[in-house]
Amino acid sequence: MYHANHARTWLSRSFSNISSHPLHVCVVGSGPAGFYTAEKMLKAHQGAEVDIIDRLPTPFGLVRSGVAPDHPETKIVINQFSRVMQHERCSFLGNVTLGSSISLAELRELYHVVVLAYGAESDRDLGIPGEGLSEIHSAREFVWWYNGHPDYNNLSPDLKSTDTAIILGQGNVALDCARILLRSTIELATTDIASHALAALNQSSIRKVYIVGRRGPVQAACTAKELREVLGIKDLCIHIKEVDLLKSSEDEEVLKNNRIQRRVYELLSKAVTSGRSHPSSGQRELHFVFFRQPTWFFDSGTGHVAGVHFEKTVLRGVGPGKRVAVGTGQFEDLDCGMVLKSIGYKSVPVDGLPLDHQKGVVANVGGRVLTDALGDQSFLEKGLYVCGWLKRGPTGIIATNLYCAEETVASISQDLEQGMLAAVTSLPKPGREGLLQLLDDRNVRVVPFSGWEKIDSEERRLGSLRNKPREKLTTWEDLLKVASE
Repeated sequence: MYHANHARTWLSRSFSNISSHPLHVCVVGSGPAGFYTAEKMLKAHQGAEVDIIDRLPTPFGLVRSGVAPDHPETKIVINQFSRVMQHERCSFLGNVTLGSSISLAELRELYHVVVLAYGAESDRDLGIPGEGLSEIHSAREFVWWYNGHPDYNNLSPDLKSTDTAIILGQGNVALDCARILLRSTIELATTDIASHALAALNQSSIRKVYIVGRRGPVQAACTAKELREVLGIKDLCIHIKEVDLLKSSEDEEVLKNNRIQRRVYELLSKAVTSGRSHPSSGQRELHFVFFRQPTWFFDSGTGHVAGVHFEKTVLRGVGPGKRVAVGTGQFEDLDCGMVLKSIGYKSVPVDGLPLDHQKGVVANVGGRVLTDALGDQSFLEKGLYVCGWLKRGPTGIIATNLYCAEETVASISQDLEQGMLAAVTSLPKPGREGLLQLLDDRNVRVVPFSGWEKIDSEERRLGSLRNKPREKLTTWEDLLKVASE
C-alpha cells in the first residue's frame, strides 16, 4: 500500500517535471477557499505555477470584508495566506474581474487548470411586498459597509432617524450586525472598523434591535461563541419570551444529540432568567423573537420602511428528523426604521458556468465542474473546478474551506494521474504571461502583491495615528492610487 501511495504522490508531483512545460493553474478568488486551494496545489505539484486573481485590489475576501472588526483573532489566518502569496511559484493579480476583464473561456484557454473560488457576492431575496423600500439592506451590504469594502462605502444606512432596527435571520452574521449596532463605539474605535461606519455609529439613535427567526431557539443557526459575545455586551437589556423556550419532544431529541444547539439553547434560557426584563432609561435592548416569518414591509408614506408584518409560525414534520416552519394564520406587526436581511448569500453566475440557481452552487462532484446544472456526473468540464461557497453553498467557518480545498485538490491530482486532463495538459499554455499580456492589451490595471503591500503599509500607518490596527482605504480610487505609487 505504501509503495502504491508513494508512487502516486511521486507521479502527481513529477507531472510538471516529466512534461516539457509547467502546469499552469489559475485560482479565481482570494478568500480562504482560494488561498487554501493555492497552498495545497503548490505543495502537491512541485512544478505548478499558481496565479490567484481577484476583482478587488485587496486579497483575503471575507477575512477582510466579512469578519467583524472586533474579531481580530479570526483574521490571524491572513499571515498564513500572505506566505502563500510570497511563494516563488505563486502570484496575486488584483483588480481583475472574471466576466469583464477576462472571460471564463479565455482563462481556460490560458491555463491547464482553473479553480473558481469567488464565493457568494449577492443575496437571497425574501420575495415579499415592500422589499424595495429604502433602509432595507442585506446583512452582507451592511457588513461590507462597516468593514470598508469599496463597493459599499457609500451605503450610508440611516442610523439617526429611528431607534429600532429589525434583523431577519439568527445566524452568526445576524449576531455580528446586532453587536455592531449595540456595542459601545469607544470599544469599536480601537478596531479596524471603517472610519465612515464609526462616525455613523457615533451618531446612531438605535437603541432597540430585534433578531427575528422563523423557527425556534433550538433551531437557531448561530454558534455559542457568537451568542455569548452578544449577550455579554455591557449594559444591555435582553428580551426573550419564556413561551418561546418551551420544548417539544422533538426539540428534546435534537438537544440530546447536538451539543452546539444544546449550548445555544442553554445560553438563551439563562439570559431569560438572569437578565433584567425592563430597561432603565436610555438602556439598549436586544430582543430575540422566534417563530415569526415576514410577510410584507410597511411603507412610512415616503418610501422608507416603517415596520414589518409577521406571521406566527409552528414547526411541522416533513420527514424523519426534518421540520419546517409553517404559517399559522396569526399575525403581528413590529415597527422599525431599518431592516437587515440576514437570510443567506447567493453566488453570482458567469458565462459558461452551470449554476444551480435554486441552491446557488455550481453543479460539481468533489469539486469537478459538471457540464450542466442537472448534475449528470458523466459529463465533466475538463480542467475546471470549484471550491468554497461556490462549491458547497454559503455555509461553514474559515476552516471549512481547508477541507473543501483538500477535496478539490485531490480531485485535480487524481485527474492528472489518470490522464483525465491529458487533452488540456499535453500542450503548453501561456499561463500568467498570456494573462498579463491580454490584460495589458485591455488596459486593465493589475494590482500585484507588491501593490497590496503598499496598501497594507499605508493602512497600518494611518491606523497607528488613531490607535487602530489599520485604517482601511475604502474607495477604489484610493486603493488603486496607493497600490501604484
